[in-house]
Amino acid sequence: MLVLRFLNVVAPAYFLCISLVTFVLQLFLFIPSMFKDPSTTPLFSSALLHGSLFLYLSANALGNYILVIQNSPEEDLGKGPDLARGAKGVAEWPDGNRSPASALPGTHFCRLCARTTQRHDHHCFFTGNCIGNSNMRNFIMFCLYTSLACLDSLVAGVAYISAALSTSFASPLAFLTLLPHSISQFFSGALLSSEMFVILMLYLWLGIGLACAGFCCHQMLLILRGQTRYQMRKGMAAKGQPWKKNLEEVFGKRWLLGLLIPVLSVGSDYHQQKEK
Repeated sequence: MLVLRFLNVVAPAYFLCISLVTFVLQLFLFIPSMFKDPSTTPLFSSALLHGSLFLYLSANALGNYILVIQNSPEEDLGKGPDLARGAKGVAEWPDGNRSPASALPGTHFCRLCARTTQRHDHHCFFTGNCIGNSNMRNFIMFCLYTSLACLDSLVAGVAYISAALSTSFASPLAFLTLLPHSISQFFSGALLSSEMFVILMLYLWLGIGLACAGFCCHQMLLILRGQTRYQMRKGMAAKGQPWKKNLEEVFGKRWLLGLLIPVLSVGSDYHQQKEK
């Protein structure tokens, strides 16, 4: 448990540090290097277009990241008729010992968050929070826009390294051999430390982008089935309802608004019940 608590603190700090480094490289290195192209007009220059795209992707990623943390899955117990409860409304095992776990399907008690939630999906260490009903859509949007921001940074970084080192990436093997070749040049003194740092960040952006994209696709498949990761691990059956209904429960009826800007799940069944 001590290791998990330590990871719950280190992982968000790691994400924020990577985000800060990405901002610095984009705004003070990649984008200024694009302004050196004299063939483009200032209004439609690649630097302006790329900078606008990067800021939009980053704003959505960080905005949804904040919403995931702010909208913690709330305790929603006491709706099951077969759940025995004590004086304080805490679930009790048959032996009379109180436990913060619930007998309701899909409900799980997270010791790190000290919270019992329905439709629990998993605990995300990078946000330091559990993912459930109230923040599932924001978590998926966070993964989506983080992967897109990493892809955008990867393309900009490759363009910068290609111009700085006069390297061609026309061959598919050029990117695979870039790291070992750069390490040998760095220790021989032929490569600057700043350029070596950018090359390391290229592979880091690639790894984070692929991981977030894969996680986003996996979560979408589970949502279409009407199931969470926790239910899948426990072997619980998925909801027997149409996939459109499953999507609406997570994304809401006005899903397009949440796709473009970081907002709550507007029009979802969960928030409608919460307002009542």
